[in-house]
Amino acid sequence: MSFQLEGPVLAGELVRLEPLDHEHTADLARAAEENRGTYEFTWVPRADEVGDYVDAQLARAATGRLAPYAQVSVATGRAVGATSYWEPRCWLSEDRLDAVEVGFTWLAGSAQGTGINAEAKLLLFRHAFEEWDVARVDLKTDARNERSRAAIQSVGARFEGVLRNWSRSWAPGEDGRLRDSAIFSITAQEWPGCRERLEERVAGFRSRGSTITPPGS
Repeated sequence: MSFQLEGPVLAGELVRLEPLDHEHTADLARAAEENRGTYEFTWVPRADEVGDYVDAQLARAATGRLAPYAQVSVATGRAVGATSYWEPRCWLSEDRLDAVEVGFTWLAGSAQGTGINAEAKLLLFRHAFEEWDVARVDLKTDARNERSRAAIQSVGARFEGVLRNWSRSWAPGEDGRLRDSAIFSITAQEWPGCRERLEERVAGFRSRGSTITPPGS
């Protein structure tokens, strides 16, 4: 496969997606420790692990199969989480992207429910469908993670089913175990309607003046 994932800066009014770099480490360390009760089935680094986490994501990026982002709150200028394009698939030719996954996503507790997730997905989906001209974007989560499944469905992705024993489990205390993964997708045919609904949803957050107040600020 000759196609290499490279994610440009994607800017919205609530969130700016910046290619992940070590300059985001301090912010992400703070973000990761805010409320870890929301990460029951998702691996999020502890503060002292963020440097290694960034190194690992950049190493994956060097393979051309991952384009990692820091999610930066426009309101505060701070990185409040991460996300990525992942698993590019070129089925019809080696240099044309046909499908890609959006994953490795997490947000600080204070950023959840503010519209940042919705706008980040709008930016990522729009770039994938309208710049890369993909046929499909997919998202996966632990099948037990009802919170994540609801968040994925809220941005317009359609549930396709559960892939059994699909990947390693990231849940605490489950090292060495496999998980069932719930898979969701949006196709190019569905994108115009999905985009319209996402834009309306993000506009609602903007009109309410959603902001983030970091702990201790």
